[in-house]
Amino acid sequence: MTTGSKRTYNQYCGLATALDLLGERWTLLIIRELLIRPRRYGDLLADLPGIGTNLLAERLKFLVDEGLVRQRNLGGGSKRHAYELTETGEALRPAVLGLARWGMDFVGDLSAEATVRPAWAFLAVEAMLDPEQAPSENEQYEFRVDDQVFHIDVHDGTASAGAGPADNPVMTAITDAATFVQIGGGRLSPFAATVSGSLVLEGDIDVVLRCCALLGLDAGPVRVAAAPAAV
Repeated sequence: MTTGSKRTYNQYCGLATALDLLGERWTLLIIRELLIRPRRYGDLLADLPGIGTNLLAERLKFLVDEGLVRQRNLGGGSKRHAYELTETGEALRPAVLGLARWGMDFVGDLSAEATVRPAWAFLAVEAMLDPEQAPSENEQYEFRVDDQVFHIDVHDGTASAGAGPADNPVMTAITDAATFVQIGGGRLSPFAATVSGSLVLEGDIDVVLRCCALLGLDAGPVRVAAAPAAV
């Protein structure tokens, strides 16, 4: 597999070959963005502050040449196109989620220089799912993180994350992206977040505890807000 002018470890090993493809700075973060959804060039540039337009173009060209990413015309008579993962690129999802889950233990406190995006919370939830803790109940949990909405669907003992609102959520969590990362990294318990007002949970306590167990969170003595009355 060619790497062009990229640096190579020159080792006949699967891990070394993977690092030849993905080890350059920013490459895995581009993959992260495309795992969330297909993105236009400008969207990637905006959501990866600090990458620089020439470097982004270089990385995207390399990923396209290697068959991990492809361009898709947006149609409607427009010449604009988006970048999306190929099947080969999508196959990186388990590895990227595993790295994200591992890295949550090291995120530390949010610095003034650090960027946090609510869209990243979707992948965080997907990474945190513990299949062995999927409840027997068929139910949905909805998350509203800043301007992003996504959900977990539990059906027949299997849990999966999906974009957009839930059809019939039995629990709703409302928070901001920084709080979500702190909870996911174990630096802030759901209880402490609800006390501070940075997290609002709506739903029965038993449902909240099942969701926390599914995400590997120590809920603590969670405070749950009453769900708004249906109108």
